[in-house]
Amino acid sequence: MEWVTIFLLMFGSLVVLLAIGLPVAFAFLTVNIVGAWLVFGGEMGMIQLVRNSVSSLSNFTLVPIPLFILMGAIMFHSGVAQRAIAAIDVAIHKVPARLPVVTVAAGTVFAALSGSSIANTALLGNTLLPEMLRRGYHPTLAMGPIMASGAIAILIPPSALAVLLASLAKISVAQLLVAGIIPALIMAVGFLFVIFYQALRHPDRVPNDAPVEMSMRERYLPLFRDVLPLGLILLAVVGTLLAGIATPTESAAFGCIAAAVTCVFYRSFTLAMLTKALRETVSLSAVILFIVAASQTFSQILSFSGATQQIVGYVSDLNAGPMIVLLGIILMLLFLGCFVDQISMMMLTIPLVFPIAESAGINLVVLGTTYLLTMEVALLTPPFGLLLFVMKSTAPTYITTPDVYRAVLPFLTVKLAVLAIVIALPGLVLWLPNLIG
Repeated sequence: MEWVTIFLLMFGSLVVLLAIGLPVAFAFLTVNIVGAWLVFGGEMGMIQLVRNSVSSLSNFTLVPIPLFILMGAIMFHSGVAQRAIAAIDVAIHKVPARLPVVTVAAGTVFAALSGSSIANTALLGNTLLPEMLRRGYHPTLAMGPIMASGAIAILIPPSALAVLLASLAKISVAQLLVAGIIPALIMAVGFLFVIFYQALRHPDRVPNDAPVEMSMRERYLPLFRDVLPLGLILLAVVGTLLAGIATPTESAAFGCIAAAVTCVFYRSFTLAMLTKALRETVSLSAVILFIVAASQTFSQILSFSGATQQIVGYVSDLNAGPMIVLLGIILMLLFLGCFVDQISMMMLTIPLVFPIAESAGINLVVLGTTYLLTMEVALLTPPFGLLLFVMKSTAPTYITTPDVYRAVLPFLTVKLAVLAIVIALPGLVLWLPNLIG
């Protein structure tokens, strides 16, 4: 069977299955079974499908995924993250538009503790949105920072999605994990500018909160007590990676231990909490690892049929420069992000995009960071951005879906600006990865 027929059959079937609502893992499994039967040859194809699944899940680089998920689940279910948010609120009580600023600060901190954009957004939405609306913040100014800072978890270690992307694309996991730190921090500063601009331009959107008089001890003791100890977890994950004394797997294990020790310190480590965290870890890890197994076979079928080599050859013959190829990849991902979830985007595009990018001379760490940034934008892109639905589910019923869309648009501008900076200044992305080799 011609490679064009195989290519169109697999991608067409996949799009149809995803469009009718079949879960990503089962959609890829179905397509892989058909593709393996046709390309590898009947019963031998089924045997090869099983072999690919086993070998892909035997990859040691996947171990950080369940460990990072466990670390975030421990922080979420123990209540330690909620304590940190409250402490930041007290410490900056004289700042204009205080609660949206707290949201950005807390979202960035919790992103470095959870690695999950969904968990990050759900936590901020459940804890801060009701309070902001109660105090009189306009829904636009209340919801926008929650969604924007919630999505930062894709970029900041311990991002399980970054580990998954690095594993599938065969990039250094450690380098990709730290590559997103500087873009994420620039993004957080940009969010603050958007908040202050909206507060100054539309003062009716911000309540006139009179600063609460309190002593220095009352203001800053919670900060030292509930926020600074979390630096132990950041040191365990990011510090050990940057220092080169731990692999991503080891840093993930250190992070789990540090999270558990922190919970013991706050006396919030219980058997019930641990049980919830472990159940959530098993559930999410099973789905992700199932998708990894499906991805390997999907990529191998395309390669064996000749589709990957032919498409890479066509793009190479165009003699397009690396910048043109990179911009084409970004536009494709931004378009897909309007309709397809992030894992589906990776599964659909990685088997083709990374060989093309490598042949064009694009640095794969820069491309991986660009992928993560683009998927972060996709999480917030109407009409089907996942975090838009998470926000709508936590918001009061009188807030409509168009309200959610309007709230996120100014912050999407910041994310796109950071994406442009990464493209124009790739050294900004490569500085930290080069430190760890």
